[in-house]
Amino acid sequence: MTAKEIRQAFLSFFESKQHHVVPSAPIVVKNDPTLMFTNAGMNQFKDLFLGEAAIKYARVADTQRCLRVSGKHNDLEEVGIDTYHHTMFEMLGNWSFGDYFKKDAIAWSWELLTEVYKIPKEKLYVTYFEGDEKECLEKDQEAYDLWKQYVDESHILPGNKKDNFWEMGDTGPCGPCSEIHVDCRTDEEKALVNGATLVNADHPQVIEIWNNVFMQFNRLKDGSLQSLPAKHVDTGMGFERLVRVLQEKSSNYDTDVFQPMIQFIAEKSGIKYGADEKTDIAMRVMADHIRAISFVIADGQLPSNNKAGYVIRRILRRAVRYAYTFLNFKEPFLNQLVPLLAEQFKGVFDELISQQDFVQKVVLEEEVSFLRTLSTGIQRFEKYQATNNTVEGNFAFELSDTFGFPIDLTELMAREKGWTVDLEAYEQALKKQKDDSRAATAIDTGDWVVVNADDQSEFVGYDDLEIETEILKYRKVKAKGKEQYQIVLRHTPFYAESGGQVGDTGRLEDHSRQFWVDITDTKKENGLTVHFADILPDNLEGKFWAVVDEDKRTLTEDNHSATHLLHAAMKQVLGSHVNQKGSLVNADYLRFDFSHFAKVTDEELAQIEVIVNQKIRQNIKLKEQRNVPYQDAIESGVTALFGEKYGDFVRMITFDDHFSKELCGGTHVKATGQIGSFKIISESAVAAGVRRIEAITADKAEQYFLDQRKELGHLKTLLNGSKDLSASVQALLDENAKLKKEIEKSTLERVSNLKHEIVHHVRGINGVNLIAKHIDLQSADAVKNLAFSLKDMIDNLFLVFTTEIDGKPGITVMLSDDLIKKGMNASNIVRELGKEIQGGGGGQPFYATAGGKNSAGLPNVLSKAESFIAV
Repeated sequence: MTAKEIRQAFLSFFESKQHHVVPSAPIVVKNDPTLMFTNAGMNQFKDLFLGEAAIKYARVADTQRCLRVSGKHNDLEEVGIDTYHHTMFEMLGNWSFGDYFKKDAIAWSWELLTEVYKIPKEKLYVTYFEGDEKECLEKDQEAYDLWKQYVDESHILPGNKKDNFWEMGDTGPCGPCSEIHVDCRTDEEKALVNGATLVNADHPQVIEIWNNVFMQFNRLKDGSLQSLPAKHVDTGMGFERLVRVLQEKSSNYDTDVFQPMIQFIAEKSGIKYGADEKTDIAMRVMADHIRAISFVIADGQLPSNNKAGYVIRRILRRAVRYAYTFLNFKEPFLNQLVPLLAEQFKGVFDELISQQDFVQKVVLEEEVSFLRTLSTGIQRFEKYQATNNTVEGNFAFELSDTFGFPIDLTELMAREKGWTVDLEAYEQALKKQKDDSRAATAIDTGDWVVVNADDQSEFVGYDDLEIETEILKYRKVKAKGKEQYQIVLRHTPFYAESGGQVGDTGRLEDHSRQFWVDITDTKKENGLTVHFADILPDNLEGKFWAVVDEDKRTLTEDNHSATHLLHAAMKQVLGSHVNQKGSLVNADYLRFDFSHFAKVTDEELAQIEVIVNQKIRQNIKLKEQRNVPYQDAIESGVTALFGEKYGDFVRMITFDDHFSKELCGGTHVKATGQIGSFKIISESAVAAGVRRIEAITADKAEQYFLDQRKELGHLKTLLNGSKDLSASVQALLDENAKLKKEIEKSTLERVSNLKHEIVHHVRGINGVNLIAKHIDLQSADAVKNLAFSLKDMIDNLFLVFTTEIDGKPGITVMLSDDLIKKGMNASNIVRELGKEIQGGGGGQPFYATAGGKNSAGLPNVLSKAESFIAV
């Protein structure tokens, strides 16, 4: 079976068991503060396990793109080294939300593996949870008894909490699990060692293939376990491992999931896969990493220097380093794998083929940038002087942190010079950085305290900005030394930050309206609307008025609706390739990131502005459609954003059926006329293939035009009421250019005169011709020209000039080549002299400058100059 056939067989099997097949959630997590990336198939269902969202389908199956390169589940350093770890992988899963439990989950997993995939039963081992006295958890006797119906008892093995009690993190849904392992060794190897002894022993050929998790607990902050509202099944089967088993390969990388890319790399590098372990690892790293890189970018996360963007940049640079070091790819190559990957996932994850050009260009730009950085780092290493043939740990860490060098590359370059690396000091520097990073981002979150029991809260803010409500639960959170409370309401008019729109603020008033707490922000967490407050109300159990800040909401809606109009106008002016890559919508302005590979010209920006303002003046009424079947919405031509998770039913926002029609959960104006006016204030580059427009609307746009009018009036006054400002300004520019030429001419004459004057003030000291003099020139370029002129005229020249330009003291040092050969260095000298004027500087060995704060120290500079050549 091919990989595609294997994947489809899984989905079809569970479809036949009345499971609803759902699409993969985006790999980038947006509404869960505990996760950056989807690292398990259950992530998108976390709110269902916790009872915080309504269950639409009791049985679900899917294939979920996952990423494990940070946090608790971190496989990055093993990727490419062994045969089965990956950065991005597919997790095939079947789920039960309060429906079937252990009996059916076990029966169906066995049926699929042995009857559909026809894996020999004797190859399979199963595990069950042996219990844990410390946690007061009993042995999972039910799972053991169920497995006895299908498996010989010698192949049913107990597992401890580490292996057979699945937890998503330090807190959250969890439960005992039952794993299925497959022994892929040869018959000869099996005869020598019993496979049961190799289960969960990290043997490369005895591997876990499926995990049946029986979700029944919620881990609280204090470590205790709380029973979930209902029992669920969460299963996961590693797709890449399954393909390896069914295609009878000894490595995941030998299957048709990876081999097309590996063979392409081998062909382009001229190195045969299988020829050498080092080059094999490099090819595996590249074939694996491009999958994670491409899908994360397609989901809307660009490489950057923080959070999720930093993680994906790190993965990309790791792939480029391997290609550079072991496969001799000195020019960008990784991006060439994107089309191959996109074609491979066509019909499975079509978001990649839809954005192939964009993803490839982003990867290319990152490669170009990193190869430049890598080259700079190598030059830095070549200039480094080791002490006692040892590379300091801090320097090795700097190469890693700043230039992206893995420690093994630094060790390789060190060995070539006969040096070693202080690995202990390197590890200390690395640990300090990680500890500092964790401390800076640490969030201490308490457990929820239930006030009024209810299944879930309801958002009513599309229709109401003030309602009567109750508090369902609250918890305390502490971040960066500040304590706050998070509150969940039974009904809420507060919009939670999502889709680029900021969260609402406002007040939670007691029923008498005499006392209130300020709501400082509203966010989503796993589908739950969470309100932030610095304090709690005195009486939590009473009735409250939830009141949204109407002015802020109105201005935010102006900018959000204007963003939709902007998006449509850009497609009209720039082309249909324009797609949103990020946005920010608040009360002050809107920021819109979009895919486009050239600077938007002033003429294009003007066209876009005209279209948007025309639509505003037309006062187009909002057409809002809620609970539209997703497929119906797509077929109607609606704009959907890559990287967003859409349910089976969506909300459509339309301003003119033939202009702007988007899927959107945000709040909007009732008619475009409310926006008032629209003005673009900037256009810039964000990353390769991504541009950014910032714009203002409503009162901010009005104030902008008033300020411009005021500035124009002031300019007219300065130009004596000129009616033709352009002509007047051009006349001033022409006059300024003329005066500059006259000054330059005068300065050149001054430099020429000074040159001949200074020649007569040369002092010979120990075979060196010293010039130490204060120069009255008001141009740094003129001082430089004078210094170079004197260098051409005088041998063995050591020149020190002091200056005071615009009230700021300066130093210039010039050395003849003869003196440089004798060990003198202008850059070192100017740094030392700079201390006299409370400043610093640098430059080249023959010419250097410094600036400072203390002009009173200039005479000391001249007197100190002689000390550098005195015996």
